[in-house]
Amino acid sequence: TLAWDAGAVPAVVLAKADLVAGVDERVAATAAAHPGVDVLATSVATAEGVADLRALIGDRSVVLVGESGAGKSSLTNVLAGEEVMATGDVRSGDAKGRHTTTSRQAHPLPGGGVLIDTPGLREVGLWADLDAVAATFSDIEDLAAGCRFGDCAHDGEPGCAVTGAVADGTLAAARLDQWRALEREAAAAALRASPHLLRARGRRFSRVAKDAQRRKGRD
Repeated sequence: TLAWDAGAVPAVVLAKADLVAGVDERVAATAAAHPGVDVLATSVATAEGVADLRALIGDRSVVLVGESGAGKSSLTNVLAGEEVMATGDVRSGDAKGRHTTTSRQAHPLPGGGVLIDTPGLREVGLWADLDAVAATFSDIEDLAAGCRFGDCAHDGEPGCAVTGAVADGTLAAARLDQWRALEREAAAAALRASPHLLRARGRRFSRVAKDAQRRKGRD
């Protein structure tokens, strides 16, 4: 959602494919959870998927985003054709990274394109609008066009095409839950960014509180 909001094109890279079994199934499951987004499995150790990733980058500028230890710097080195980034082993206790990369660095790639490696992220907070959420969940937006009501919230309304798709197995219930969560987060971000909306919300809350106090007094 953040990528779409920034005008970028997201892709998912499943690194260290040589360390797990069932890579094809993992790629398929990830692609199903992210319709319209390219999903690649790569391995620096075996070179699996590296050529496909290089072709996907082309002559564009690409930013690698992920937690520490995910393999971003190792991918940067193999794509750059030289050791331009320091790498480190993950911790043996919890397999987490050690924050080897401490700043954002841009690296021109042989044949074109620029790769930007970034420090590992502990968490990502959403700061995007509802249009970006809609772009992320285009499959749900397409289904929503078939709902009986134009303002359907997909939460028990009659004739809802989205919940109907969940019922018949066309849409995963978890994906609808993810859409609801991001809708709430995007709405909250819009509220925080707008003093006008914050004041309006405060006035509504004040009216509700006063009504509740009056009813309590009459009771």
